[in-house]
Amino acid sequence: MTTSRTDTAAPVVLAGARGHGRWHLDNIRRLQRLGIVRLAGICELTPLTPKEIPDGLGTPEQSADFGALLDATGARIAVICTPIPTHTDLALKAAYRGVHLLLEKPPAPSYAEFRRMADGVAAAGVACQIGFQSLGSHAVPAIRRMIADGTIGALVGIGGAGAWARPESYYRRAPWAGKRRLHGVDVIDGALTNPLAHAVATALALGGTDRADDVTGVETELLRANDIESDDTSCVRVSTVHGHPVTVAATLCAEHPDEPYVVVHGSSGRITFWYKQDRVLLQRADHGPQEFEYGRTDLLENLVRHLTDGTDLVVTPERTGAFMKVVEAIRLSPDPAPLPAGSWHLRADEQRRVVPGVDGLVVAAADTLALYSELGAPWALPHALRKEVST
Repeated sequence: MTTSRTDTAAPVVLAGARGHGRWHLDNIRRLQRLGIVRLAGICELTPLTPKEIPDGLGTPEQSADFGALLDATGARIAVICTPIPTHTDLALKAAYRGVHLLLEKPPAPSYAEFRRMADGVAAAGVACQIGFQSLGSHAVPAIRRMIADGTIGALVGIGGAGAWARPESYYRRAPWAGKRRLHGVDVIDGALTNPLAHAVATALALGGTDRADDVTGVETELLRANDIESDDTSCVRVSTVHGHPVTVAATLCAEHPDEPYVVVHGSSGRITFWYKQDRVLLQRADHGPQEFEYGRTDLLENLVRHLTDGTDLVVTPERTGAFMKVVEAIRLSPDPAPLPAGSWHLRADEQRRVVPGVDGLVVAAADTLALYSELGAPWALPHALRKEVST
């Protein structure tokens, strides 16, 4: 008797199918066509219309009750792409039912909530993958091998740069957008903790300092041009047990938005990784520049492989512990300071706020491992007011 691909496909429930959840719908459709998964259910407060469900996904069950939907569909995997403060409770609701998880980044808005989630998932004995897609890039282990082999000499430090742009409407897309807290609950939706979180997580991973115990301290400079609670222009410098600093600078108010990247500084060279493109540039003394392009492992597909043949998970919760230490430092920092009048302007044709000169400062921070205030940014926080959190 032949077993159909549909019979062997893992039933999946997607919680949060609008916004970024649309990407997950398309990815599930891709994997469903390969016979790897089957979309069994969608959890949304307002059901998706037939037009919102991509062709080929059929008519999955829909409910606003996540637990009931998991029970009704017999889901083996839950993909959680909901507001940040809901991650832990939904993850545990699935874990306690024996349902394995792909949990979107950031995994939680505080380190305490992260630990509650990670410890609960471990106790339940289910697999959990955190949705840092950049860490599925085959460039990550390749760069780590270059570092270990001494290709660029001794590791000096790692920088990250993200110069992006978001219109003012971006902060009106959901009640939690641009918030540090909502109704007394932590959200921490800032530039480095959500849209450019991959830059932080990738920089920490490349240096082999992605676990919570690898972080010894975090310095933060959090600012905002937009009329929001959280930061849209910020930088952090992470001290690590291996002695090399990790500095990541970001803005959502760039003059000329560009691809984010991470740069590894060595004593005799550097490696630049454009993590959304899986593209790497190796530059070293006495050698010409070399460029490489790598493939990428999809995290949902990797989770299914882990369940079927024991393939190692790419992004376990523990491998995001250092990132969560950075989130915690940002959470404990004073509320982001508004940029002074005259340091930004509204670009009317795009309805977004722009900070002149910030693109160059983001690049300089990644190149020198310095913070905005140390680079002489006229609007940056004075050194004495910078927030440093010891871990």
